[in-house]
Amino acid sequence: MIKLRRLPDLWRQWPVTVRDLPLALALALTAVVPALERQGTQVGNLPDRPYDALTVGVVALECLPLAVRRRWPAVCLALVSLGFVVDQFRGYHTVAGTGLAFALISAGAYLERRRWTAVGLASAAYVALVISLDRLGSDEGVAGFTTFYLLLALAWGTGAWLRQNRAAEAERRRHVERATRTAERERIARELHDVVTHHVTAMVVQAEAARYLTGAPDRLDQTLTAITGTGRRAVGDLRQLLDLLNPDHSTDEPPTPAVGDLDALVDHSRQAGQPVEFVREGRPAATTDSAEVAAYRVVQEALTNALKYSHGSRTRVHVHHGEGETTVEVSTDGSGSAGASPGGSGRGLAGLRERVTVLGGEFTAGVQTGGGFLVRARIPAGNPS
Repeated sequence: MIKLRRLPDLWRQWPVTVRDLPLALALALTAVVPALERQGTQVGNLPDRPYDALTVGVVALECLPLAVRRRWPAVCLALVSLGFVVDQFRGYHTVAGTGLAFALISAGAYLERRRWTAVGLASAAYVALVISLDRLGSDEGVAGFTTFYLLLALAWGTGAWLRQNRAAEAERRRHVERATRTAERERIARELHDVVTHHVTAMVVQAEAARYLTGAPDRLDQTLTAITGTGRRAVGDLRQLLDLLNPDHSTDEPPTPAVGDLDALVDHSRQAGQPVEFVREGRPAATTDSAEVAAYRVVQEALTNALKYSHGSRTRVHVHHGEGETTVEVSTDGSGSAGASPGGSGRGLAGLRERVTVLGGEFTAGVQTGGGFLVRARIPAGNPS
């Protein structure tokens, strides 16, 4: 069964000329079937002529060029048209004349340059054929010749329609690829911001505190150890994130951060000197989904801002797992604000708002009436990651 499924892929690996050859051979063999003799296209109503040695050459000229109908559509159309003209002049009227329709469709679909030149030359050649057939005694009439020309134009138009559809599909795929790349770059930028900002902020705060602990060796050693641990976690998180850019990265990577990892996140902030009160209600989902990741990032960004702009101020983290949604609230005493404080770009909060909104949730962040800063997010649960 697996081998049968691979047959289409194997077939597409062959050159296009090889893949088009069966059609050419099948049409040529059909033309020599006795039951189909004189069943081909007839233009001009000239008398039939018995098959002779030249018939083999005419059939070959009308059929075999179809093997290059996609690679060299103009050459294919010219050769098949020549064979068709000889077929009509000689009165063979073989089934191989059907090859002209295939050649026109292929030219309309695959001819890249000088398309209108090809149309003009083909039309001129048809007019010459009509005049020649009329002089040979054809009684087809203007209506018959015009109808046949319209059928030929329909074949070309069919190929042109296929060409337009193919171009539209290619443009759609390019648009999807560009949108996908843009979305992936934005996602990686958000993850880099979240990871780097949090860890580096903690390290800066801890390093600043270490400057005042030279007289307390035990506390200084503890602070330096915390800085080392934060740096190692930052390197680990960055390595995991950068591995996502490697197309050969293993699927057995550490899981994406979720609400279940908040205990460690709060501990890191406490080690950096931020007093954090953490309350969690309910139970997180058994599997990590987009809602859990978003909730983790909300707490991470809020704690990072607290370290930056309200270091040492009391911070409260409240996470509630309700039925169908997760609510996160992080409040910090003081007047710190990522959007208004010096050095704050507001990119983190903007990224969180976008992340939560995409999941159908609500996100707010701003200064509280009584002072301090509040970040609140309501995130619908059950979104696939």
